[in-house]
Amino acid sequence: MEQIEDKKQFAVLIDSDNISAKYAGSIFNEIENYGYASFRRIYGNWSTKGNGWKEEILLENSITPVQQFAYTSGKNATDMAMVIDAMDILYSGKVDGFCLVTSDSDFTRLAMRLREENMYVIGMGESKTPMALTKACNKFIHLNLINKQVNDVENTSSPAAGRKGVKAAEEEHGSGITPLHQIEEAVISFINDNENKGKITYLGEIGSRLNAKFTDFDVRNYGYTKLVVFLQDTCPRLYLYKIESAYAVGLGGHLDRQKLEKEILLFVRDNGGQIENLSMVYEEIHKKYPSFDLKDYGYSRLSSFLRSIRQLSVNGNMVSIKGRK
Repeated sequence: MEQIEDKKQFAVLIDSDNISAKYAGSIFNEIENYGYASFRRIYGNWSTKGNGWKEEILLENSITPVQQFAYTSGKNATDMAMVIDAMDILYSGKVDGFCLVTSDSDFTRLAMRLREENMYVIGMGESKTPMALTKACNKFIHLNLINKQVNDVENTSSPAAGRKGVKAAEEEHGSGITPLHQIEEAVISFINDNENKGKITYLGEIGSRLNAKFTDFDVRNYGYTKLVVFLQDTCPRLYLYKIESAYAVGLGGHLDRQKLEKEILLFVRDNGGQIENLSMVYEEIHKKYPSFDLKDYGYSRLSSFLRSIRQLSVNGNMVSIKGRK
């Protein structure tokens, strides 16, 4: 019981008019990543039995159906019922956030209003969802894409298959998901921002900042399950390397002098402050940056370049941090 109380409480409100029952399992599997679904309600006219929301599915997922008759032709009574309930739940003070399961842009203002009250709003719908609604939420999940990724998992086990998944996702849902070039540009911006502050950019930070910048960002939208593999396959201007047990992300191509010095100093420090053979330094740099060439920095010998770094001492083939005891 204590574990449930520690989790954030969410009200999950489902618009049955435009969300299929085939997503029922995915909806509640996803919400578990954020908290506990304390309210589970679905709205619609059950006399029409639309979108496959049968009694057994509602019972299996503990969803409370809310009957809403279409009193007037052409008016969406379901939308109004969801909005009224959402506001009642909001002012009850019993939840920390809302999950609006719909692809209907009419709920955009509701999402914005809930966020104004400091509620965390998760949207779930299909890729046809208008951008206005996806941007109005803190996080938006494309149910059709993550369902497709689960169903096709046996076909996406290799990098080549993953790239095909990316291409298919962009071709089929290009207007519904964030384009790859925007993701790459954003990551490059994060890296440059950190480097200006003398910081290394770790993979965990990249994931957090991408989620904050793009409300619908999810590597599963492109046929992947891991961010590291996604970046390696789809962002050619980036490179990833390990620092102890963590991944860091850098820019490919020519390194500026300041960044190169930081990389070398970090490598020497990670090896106890001393490298027995300076060729190890060259191998480490070349492994991360295949295009590395001393001539780009005005040197013909690595020892001369290393001596130019004020914090390093070079004695024969040995490289060490100055002042090391």
